Amino acid sequence: MALRALQANLLRSFLTMLGVIVGVASVVSMVAFAAGAQRQISEQIKTLGANVLMIEPPRNSRGAGQAGRGAVSRLTEEDAEAIAANIAQIALTAPALRGNVLAVHKNRNTWTTVNGTTSSYFAIREWPLKQGRYFSQQEQSGAGKVAVLGQLTAEQLFGDTDPIGQVIRVLSVPFEVIGVLSEKGTSGWGRAQDQVVFVPIRTAKQRLIGSSNAVHRNSVEYILAKAVSSSAVPVAEKRMTALLRQRHRIGSGAANDFLVSDPASMMAAENAVKRALGWLLSGIASVSLIVGGIGIMNIMLVSVTERTREIGLRIAIGASPGHVQLQFLMEAVLLCVFGGAIGLAIGASAAVLVGQLAGWPVFLSPLSVIGGVAVSAVVGLIFGYFPARKASKMDPVAALKFE
Repeated sequence: MALRALQANLLRSFLTMLGVIVGVASVVSMVAFAAGAQRQISEQIKTLGANVLMIEPPRNSRGAGQAGRGAVSRLTEEDAEAIAANIAQIALTAPALRGNVLAVHKNRNTWTTVNGTTSSYFAIREWPLKQGRYFSQQEQSGAGKVAVLGQLTAEQLFGDTDPIGQVIRVLSVPFEVIGVLSEKGTSGWGRAQDQVVFVPIRTAKQRLIGSSNAVHRNSVEYILAKAVSSSAVPVAEKRMTALLRQRHRIGSGAANDFLVSDPASMMAAENAVKRALGWLLSGIASVSLIVGGIGIMNIMLVSVTERTREIGLRIAIGASPGHVQLQFLMEAVLLCVFGGAIGLAIGASAAVLVGQLAGWPVFLSPLSVIGGVAVSAVVGLIFGYFPARKASKMDPVAALKFE
């Protein structure tokens, strides 16, 4: 009966649903973008490794907010060793320096990041091998000409060929490939983490980066440290700061010549901001649902007035007030459910399309799909109740006389 009543005025029914369609489409698309951003940041946090702290030169005005850009580093390998030896909350440390280079293998070449570090780096980042092995202690202390490749660099230089045991050239220096890392993906700052070549830190200093670097030969660009647990991170950060101030002979009141940061916390804060923004945008979009609900209530009141004689006749032949109320409630709910389903399809399609065109992360969870339809049904119940209640309270005698 409710369906027949809606079919009798198809155009009016569709126009009534427009508010719900727009509201649900807006909410679904906003939630999809917010959820996609949160999932992306969560995945990026995982790629950093657990409980990782980073020590680097301080930010400066020329660095556009990026740590170490344009700053001279006073960090050394000895600093990394001192941190590991004197701070109980730190399990591992890895000094590192990096630069952009052209890697060559036969007739193939690619621009990549060369990263000179120790084998502890991979344990800190929780970066497993796809094949091969890491540096040995002898290769690290003896400046061995060996390299571990990121997956993307390996694919660009070797294609489908097994790279283990092959030789690549970096700045005309030959390196034997001893390992290929598993895929890490893009970092939270947009850097392709798999576009990299890892070599022992002494090799990088003596043969690649050290000779062309403006900093002292003993310096490193940054130090990674891994805390023993997440609860130990704040304590480790404070103790590292105190230790480095002492080692660098920084007087009381003087600014640090280093910066200790927790990349995971920074990205988690960004995630919280994006989550709050997503909920804010969803709340704004929800106003359309309220407007749509008010529109449905208005149309249902008009419908009750137009069908006064029908209501009186139903009550006169035995329909209870509850039956009449249920009939009009069902019409309002069906309007909202149909509108919600259409809005859901439009919102999901728009989210996927915009995500592909703009490169934004999108995630449509089953919960948001079910929630979109459920919310639209609740809107129908809320805004359809008053017209339905009004219809059920009609006096049948007065209703039958109504012109």
